[in-house]
Amino acid sequence: MAIILKANKREDLTRASTKEIRREGFVPAVVYGKEKEAQSVSVNSLELLKTVRDEGRNAIISLDVDSGEKVDVMLHEYQTHPVKGDVIHVDFYIVDMKEEMDVAVALRLEGEAVGSKEGGILQQPLYELQVRAKPRDIPEEIVVNVDDLDIGDSISIADLPKSDLYEFIDDEEATVVTVLAPEAEEEETGEEVDFSAEPELIGADDEEEEEK
Repeated sequence: MAIILKANKREDLTRASTKEIRREGFVPAVVYGKEKEAQSVSVNSLELLKTVRDEGRNAIISLDVDSGEKVDVMLHEYQTHPVKGDVIHVDFYIVDMKEEMDVAVALRLEGEAVGSKEGGILQQPLYELQVRAKPRDIPEEIVVNVDDLDIGDSISIADLPKSDLYEFIDDEEATVVTVLAPEAEEEETGEEVDFSAEPELIGADDEEEEEK
């Protein structure tokens, strides 16, 4: 059963109205879908975060709009404030419960690889997998056990268990996890390492606080 989330229609789309909505603890949002007219709404920020935390990013949400009309949606995209980190805008995508769709599902490793215990380096190139499934069949996460991986071993998408409910649509040869041999000692290589170089910032959020 879909989780119900209350939504309020938005008629006034001015910047002043949007700021007031946020001050009152709500998040401006847009609801849209294939062959559906986009609709502007707002949802309670705390209720939205609780729903996503408890049910997962790919949860089916029954959005209850003012009129009493309920529509099944998924959280498609969201924007956060570049400094505060607060969610400032959300896109909900209307889903057809009978139609397959492509979504990103979190990939989680469990266990401790044999190769890691022997000094090998465990690497996880992928943290999400693209999955095709009907909305209610989308897994919350994909779990991969690495206990048996020795140094030099790896697991690709082709090695993952198959399911009748969903299919992986990434390249089957893509590596999910691997255990590399220990790196050579610094004294053996004779190479100098520059520790003064600053690390590159990855994933910096530069979303603007502009209403869509």
